Amino acid sequence: MGLALLVVIWLITLASTYFFVAKTWWLPVGASAATKFIDGQFALTFILMGIIFLAAQLSLGYFSWRYRERPSAPPVSYSHGNVKLEIIWTVLTTILFVGLNLMGSNVWASERFDPAPPGSVQVEVTGMQFAWYFRYPGPDGKYGATSVKLMDPSAGGEAAVGLNTSDPASKDDVVTGTMYLPVNREVDLSIRSVDVIHSFFVPSLRFKQDAVPGLDIHMHITPTQIGEYEIACAELCGLGHYKIHGMVHVVSQEDFDKWLAAREAEKQ
Repeated sequence: MGLALLVVIWLITLASTYFFVAKTWWLPVGASAATKFIDGQFALTFILMGIIFLAAQLSLGYFSWRYRERPSAPPVSYSHGNVKLEIIWTVLTTILFVGLNLMGSNVWASERFDPAPPGSVQVEVTGMQFAWYFRYPGPDGKYGATSVKLMDPSAGGEAAVGLNTSDPASKDDVVTGTMYLPVNREVDLSIRSVDVIHSFFVPSLRFKQDAVPGLDIHMHITPTQIGEYEIACAELCGLGHYKIHGMVHVVSQEDFDKWLAAREAEKQ
């Protein structure tokens, strides 16, 4: 029975490892400046966890065979274990997980706490049940005032984000349901929510940040590849959660300027 259990455990372990490794990559094509670091972090984590998984499962199979019940086996006795080995294993595990966390926190902290450089493209992201809206401040570089009293999500557009059209700074604001970004330029994101917690998630840009009611959260990213990338909500936000998605169009600077100018002209 012990040999059969060893074979079953080893076969399941090796088969699952093969199918995991056989998949070329688990993430979509990366299109932001943070891609290299984040993908490297994922790869390192997979490798380390894979080594530990293999060692643990292969050892489990071996021990199930090595200490199988036999007629000549001595009577079972209670073991207190090895305190020294337990301490070493716990310390090593702590170092591993804390170390991986500190490595990953560097790129997150740079996007979250370091201010976006001057000249960055400003975009306000507003999540609501169940849509994303994006606001650009226009040529004056200033967002117009908004108010919760003016918000009407059912109306869409400027009304959805509560834009105060009497504010002079709002005259050139562009509100749209589709995000356009110029390639190879830093983007200063201002993320907020109207109702519940949403999570602005763009897998290809390796970006995810919660949108929290009452908070204006600033982060910044740099798209590096022209293309269309899906936006999802990574937070269960209600019965219509499946409907809250959108698209990021990363285009050349020239095409971005033309698109923004066209949206400005529609306001005239």
